[in-house]
Amino acid sequence: MSKAVKAQIIGWGAYVPRRVLTNADLAQMVDTSDEWIVERTGIRERRLAAPDETTASMATIAAERALASAGADPLAVDLVIVATATPDYLFPATACLVQRGIGAKSAAAFDLGAGCSGFIYALALGAHAIESGACRYVLVVGAETLSRITNWQDRGTCVLFGDGAGAVLLGQAHSPGGILATHLGADGAGADWLILPAGGSRKPASAQTVAENLHTIQMDGQKVFRFATKIIPDATRKVLEQAGLSVADVDMVIAHQANARILQAASERLGVPQEKMYANIDRYGNTSAASIPIALCEAADEGRLQAGQRVVLVGFGAGLTWGAVLVEWGEKIPPKRDLPWLLAALRRWWAWLLRRFRR
Repeated sequence: MSKAVKAQIIGWGAYVPRRVLTNADLAQMVDTSDEWIVERTGIRERRLAAPDETTASMATIAAERALASAGADPLAVDLVIVATATPDYLFPATACLVQRGIGAKSAAAFDLGAGCSGFIYALALGAHAIESGACRYVLVVGAETLSRITNWQDRGTCVLFGDGAGAVLLGQAHSPGGILATHLGADGAGADWLILPAGGSRKPASAQTVAENLHTIQMDGQKVFRFATKIIPDATRKVLEQAGLSVADVDMVIAHQANARILQAASERLGVPQEKMYANIDRYGNTSAASIPIALCEAADEGRLQAGQRVVLVGFGAGLTWGAVLVEWGEKIPPKRDLPWLLAALRRWWAWLLRRFRR
């Protein structure tokens, strides 16, 4: 019997905009203060996209960095999945814009909308596509420009959100490690707790929806907080049970960066020391589907993820949705220089030659 193929993270990359919006800046916009924001959220600053930056442009940079990290050719990518709640357009898919931007001409592409859980959902689907043999390389991106749908007069929500993108390249595991288990869930009974009311088919854009700020994020913060502090430990335990492991076997938990108090509560319920709960919310705020991949990339770049370590990626979001992925970090091995890679290299050389002679 042939050994089951596992998916492995072989490359990663992130991008955050240059503009920094501090708590002091927000205090000039709404009735708030640095002390109030830090005490309730743990956030000190967040990044905002420039006028010419979009979800697609940031996702493209993150994707290019993930490919460069792996030493992979874009033409080898079979599938591009972009998890986002803030696509450039309702259609075409932002993933198609990213596919064009990175030159992944052989890849299928689609967007995935699961709120802040989107990256976890996309990572699970990408892993399953590789495990089934349908794909060899899958690019998974989480990207958001939440600043475009934030009500900057609502101090309860405007202090929370930021922009950015993170990406990973999945390939077949050729060394010990890989994605060991996935767990996804949803409960539509809480759909109204976190919602963008207008802009869809139920409430199309109109002068009235704009005047009522219905194109901005609406959230019942208390209900979402209670849900999050319960679901992060539950989802983490379920994904570990699938792999026959316990919390004691985990080296790091990278949870959705929504609120520092949520991370602390989850740490206590799981019995995981704070140093094992990766956090960068103080610098980026809540970047929705981008928060987990940005944190994962930072942890990897900081050298905090070593081969053989087990990491739980866990998120929750609008829907309500939640999910967790258990990863055993492996050695980063570049894709094989096989026939498809050689053909892609020849195509690139031929395109360069044609451009040169056309001058």
